[in-house]
Amino acid sequence: MSGKVRRRIWSAEEKTRIVGQARVSGVSVSQVARRYDVNANLVFKWLRDPRFGGVAQGSRFLPVEISPPDLEQGCREPAGKIGISLANGHRLEIIGGFDPVCVVRLVHGLMGNLPS
Repeated sequence: MSGKVRRRIWSAEEKTRIVGQARVSGVSVSQVARRYDVNANLVFKWLRDPRFGGVAQGSRFLPVEISPPDLEQGCREPAGKIGISLANGHRLEIIGGFDPVCVVRLVHGLMGNLPS
């Protein structure tokens, strides 16, 4: 068993065709690989490669802007009552409409550390 192993060179068209068959719903990548006598790991590698119809083909990045929370936004008005005892001995009692986000901001402000 000292024979030389020949490696097959796949053209871009062949890779694209194999990847296209492997992407069909309900088809096993292993079945497609056996059909073409290629290692399934190689087919998975081609599936990720945008040159052969991989994941990146047709994908686009969209602009995203992240802005800090608006500390001045108005509070909603669910009805209720809440009482909070702070570590510094102060007690905060809110009756009526309040927004939990506003309450958290108020507590952080009273404690001297605004949330980031």
